[in-house]
Amino acid sequence: MPNDPLLVMKIVRIIARLNVGGPARHVVWLTKALQTEEFQSVLLAGTVPKGEEDMSYFAAQNEVEPLIIPEMSRELSLKDVVSLWKVYRQILREKPDIIHTHTAKAGTVGRAAGFLYRWLTWKVFLGKPRRVRVVHTYHGHVFHSYYSNLKTKIFLFIEKTLARLASDKIIVITRQQFDEINGEFKVGKSEQFEIVPLGIDLKPFANARKKRKILREEIGAGEDEILVGFVGRLTEIKNVPLLLKVAKLYQERKNQDFPNLRFIIIGDGNLRENLEKESDSLGLQNTVEFIGNRNDADVFYAGLDIVALTSLNEGTPLSLIEAMANEKAIISTSVGGVVDLLGEIQTETDGYKICERGVRAGSNDAEGFYNGLIYLAKDVASRVASGAKGKIFVEENYSKERLIRDIKQLYRKLRV
Repeated sequence: MPNDPLLVMKIVRIIARLNVGGPARHVVWLTKALQTEEFQSVLLAGTVPKGEEDMSYFAAQNEVEPLIIPEMSRELSLKDVVSLWKVYRQILREKPDIIHTHTAKAGTVGRAAGFLYRWLTWKVFLGKPRRVRVVHTYHGHVFHSYYSNLKTKIFLFIEKTLARLASDKIIVITRQQFDEINGEFKVGKSEQFEIVPLGIDLKPFANARKKRKILREEIGAGEDEILVGFVGRLTEIKNVPLLLKVAKLYQERKNQDFPNLRFIIIGDGNLRENLEKESDSLGLQNTVEFIGNRNDADVFYAGLDIVALTSLNEGTPLSLIEAMANEKAIISTSVGGVVDLLGEIQTETDGYKICERGVRAGSNDAEGFYNGLIYLAKDVASRVASGAKGKIFVEENYSKERLIRDIKQLYRKLRV
């Protein structure tokens, strides 16, 4: 690829599936934004499995039409061979300057296809493989809490091999994630890595305070009720049973001096039915409410008072960034990029840590999480101050516009 700014750079972006979550929005925004005189982008995507909501509507709203590879999905299967072949064939047609993969499955299939594209040419015998740069973004990782020990070791071996043989640049979205993936799990060389934080569209959240009553009136929340919201996919890694345990502790211990809490679970997924049954078995019918997936994030965040995240593993959770954009107080388990989002520890007590921009507790620690939640619920001034700091932090560091600038700059540096 000649180093000529007048020549268009062709990008093939690959994601395993456009399911509900931050990565789907991320790739759609980038695909749309990189359709200019300088860049052209094509998005390849697999299929969304049963039990997960499809976000193809979001791509359509942004006038992005992905090329679907039906055989590419989340789980390992023999179909992966077919998806590899189809992705490789599509890359041959597009002749990209950059192949950029997102999420674990697309990272495996896409980088393997990129390796084949680079080296399967007769010119390799002349020392001239095809000129292409391969980039992979870790939105999270699967190196703990997802699979069995054996399966995790296999995935780690694959990631180390792909980093060594088929990756020019590896993007992580937080410093904490870099420390885990490169430092702890020894994937790739440190010089391969770039830290590029997530970006979100902040415009819909500009008038959050004016929208506060919409959700609350819809679910009949009283003025004195503090709404504690979980926002995300109802899957194993999100560990929603921990939140139900916390709700049960609250229900058992509350008295006339306690704040009036109500837990709102926003999202859907393969575990929803089981979680609803578990909630009922714990007698939480009047304390916990499941309201399913919603496409009005500007409305439901506005109605919440505290946003809670109970995950076992995270990259940088979109729900917390969006909560901050809406000036909401946050409590989360101390996993992945959450540590970077919430900032320095100011006080540590009773199993939880009060940080610059929220509260965090240990992974799977119901007692510590409960104590931190009650602290936030009782201390209105801390909730307000934490929410205000979070909003400023997100506006300065997590705008969609900043994300697009960072990626463009990275691609320009990768010209070969």
